[in-house]
Amino acid sequence: MRAPRNMKALEELGRARLSPNFFMRDFLYSEISNYHGIPNIPDDPALAIAAGTGLCQHLLEPLQATFGRIAIRSAYRSCEVNRFGNENKLNCARNEASYAGHIWDRRDHTGAMGATACIVVPWFADRHAAGADWRAMAWWIHDHLPYSTLCFFPKLAAFNITWHEQPKRVITSYTAPKGRLTAPGMANHMGSHAAWYEGFPELSKPAA
Repeated sequence: MRAPRNMKALEELGRARLSPNFFMRDFLYSEISNYHGIPNIPDDPALAIAAGTGLCQHLLEPLQATFGRIAIRSAYRSCEVNRFGNENKLNCARNEASYAGHIWDRRDHTGAMGATACIVVPWFADRHAAGADWRAMAWWIHDHLPYSTLCFFPKLAAFNITWHEQPKRVITSYTAPKGRLTAPGMANHMGSHAAWYEGFPELSKPAA
């Protein structure tokens, strides 16, 4: 599949269905792209679709089935958009560090594909605003879903969630307590963490 060269081709790319409830178009919006006029279009649409499909089917669909509608804050970034964001200190990592992350259409240095989206779960955002600890959601995801990395942010209890062919299983946060919550080899990594998320719904299977 070639990179879109006109509006009709881009429109068709947006129609690519990644999972029952998500289409490629859902992930192409970028404030950096919109404000600065930098196209946010994959160079390798087939790879972007494949990585996005993994993200949606394995992570976003189960989250939405369990907690209700999720909101996408930031997802796919083209190399040009991400580079501009990094060079202008707009909360984007270096391109090489973002391959198989926010840059879906590039494999990482191991040759593996992956995809990141920054999302808000309104069900949890309301509870977090009322005092719930971000670690409750982190541990629920850790115990139930095949994520690669999670990174939590202060505003709206938003977090980056990454699907990857070779999952790292690492959780970090910019919300207090800041830093690394867990990673393979840490004493808290294995076993159930159910005490953290009492009252959370049971994992729901997405509708086919």
